[in-house]
Amino acid sequence: MHYNQCILSLLIFLPLAGAAVLPFFPRKAESAAKGFAFVLALITFALSVPLFFLYSSSGAVWQFEVQKPWIQLMGQPALTYHIGLDGISLVMVLLTTFLSAVAILGSFAGIKDRQKEYYALMLLLESAMIGVFCALDLVLFYVFWEAMLIPMYFIIGMWGGQRRIYAAVKFFLYTMVGSLLMLVAILVMVWINFKTTGELTFDLPKLYVMHLTAAAQTLLFLAFALAFAIKVPMFPFHTWLPDAHVEAPTAGSVILAGLLLKMGTYGFLRFCLPLFPNASLHFAPLLVTLAIISIIYGALVALRQPDMKKLVAYTSVSHLGIAMLGIFVFTLEGLQGGVYQMISHGLATGALFLLVGMIYERRHTRQIADYGGIYSVMPKYGAVFIIITMASIGLPFLSGFVGEFLVFLGSWMRNPWYAVLGASTAVLSACYLLWMVQRVLHGPMTNEENKSLLDLSAREIAVLTPLAVGVIFFGVYPKPILERVEPSVLRIVQTVENARQASISPSVPSTESRRTHASPALAQSAEQPDQLEILHTR
Repeated sequence: MHYNQCILSLLIFLPLAGAAVLPFFPRKAESAAKGFAFVLALITFALSVPLFFLYSSSGAVWQFEVQKPWIQLMGQPALTYHIGLDGISLVMVLLTTFLSAVAILGSFAGIKDRQKEYYALMLLLESAMIGVFCALDLVLFYVFWEAMLIPMYFIIGMWGGQRRIYAAVKFFLYTMVGSLLMLVAILVMVWINFKTTGELTFDLPKLYVMHLTAAAQTLLFLAFALAFAIKVPMFPFHTWLPDAHVEAPTAGSVILAGLLLKMGTYGFLRFCLPLFPNASLHFAPLLVTLAIISIIYGALVALRQPDMKKLVAYTSVSHLGIAMLGIFVFTLEGLQGGVYQMISHGLATGALFLLVGMIYERRHTRQIADYGGIYSVMPKYGAVFIIITMASIGLPFLSGFVGEFLVFLGSWMRNPWYAVLGASTAVLSACYLLWMVQRVLHGPMTNEENKSLLDLSAREIAVLTPLAVGVIFFGVYPKPILERVEPSVLRIVQTVENARQASISPSVPSTESRRTHASPALAQSAEQPDQLEILHTR
């Protein structure tokens, strides 16, 4: 079978096959499980890399597409195994395969018991996450969305800290509430489409062109948006995040921050904006306000944290608030910056959690006050720590700067105050991250136990080097990602812009026009160079 036709299915099911095999490893050879899991994750990443080079920015909207009948309802193939990638999901799949391999390698020292169960759950989680980013059928998407809750629940609950059960249950309940509302919205949307067209389908590209009244858009948007806002998480739905991060094992925190939170922002881009552009426009001021509150609130709370891991956890609330700001200003630069911020946050924050985990394995404390002056005994660790914190702050020539700059540029075009308030995070993040660096790495070494700390091992260097290289490379050369994401982002901006124009044009009915005038760009091949070029130059 041709690579383009089988690669996405292989990426989804190869880790799943590994997860199915691992429980059969004999208990006395359990330590071999980690090597098997890492090799399988590394192979999955290697198989995904050609996607980046084979993807065509001027090609069809959905590439590497597979669509097979799955379940028939009322004599129709209503549910299909439909997967494919656009530019946004392409970079998220690559981030998933990369961080999964890094997280598994980073688990080798920290996970000592029930290893085969742990690595089986990690591979199962990888499979579900790739499926979320590839799915183009709503039921298939929902299955993968729910499937990823199970392994993460057990990873936190079985290998987490002292309050792991509380954190795992809280994470599960919060996410489940939003997911059930999203399921109801999916069923209602499909029922409306069936009543209108007579076709029973859960296929996302077909639903992009359906007709919805303003009231239906509003209710459906709210149901989807709640599920995604909890996952991001946005203020005030963020309270599950610090507990989950602090109690999760190191690799669980890496996956949680680097990938699972991105599914919230991805959901807004994939579903809310193209399916409900009128409702997106209506609720944009509210969501921008919540995004700015998340940016400032997350930074201020991080500034007060004595625990390194909790401090890094609250940075996610702040930095993903920047991504949400970029998404809901509806400009090309804002949305591109939002996607780039998702990638940069995955690399930088994932690395920060690994760095915190590595020092915790040596000293069994995450309290900032217990450290100080350790750069003198751990210079390699200190060098990587500084690079990653500078990327998280948004220093030029590092990946965090690119995403934040584009978001604030796009926000300024929409409303200068959005950019001014959002950019306050540059000052606040410098305060709490530089404060952490200064107190952990520099100053006098007052604790005798720190004098015997060992610097990074070869395995730890292998874990951190790709992340450090990534934040530098994508800070210096963002073009490869931006040019692949741009066509997908342009279509979303076009859909929302057409809805905006239709709502103020007396010649076009506002409740129906947005589908007939906007969404075919998302449902068909991307052969609309004139419209896209006009929008780009606007």
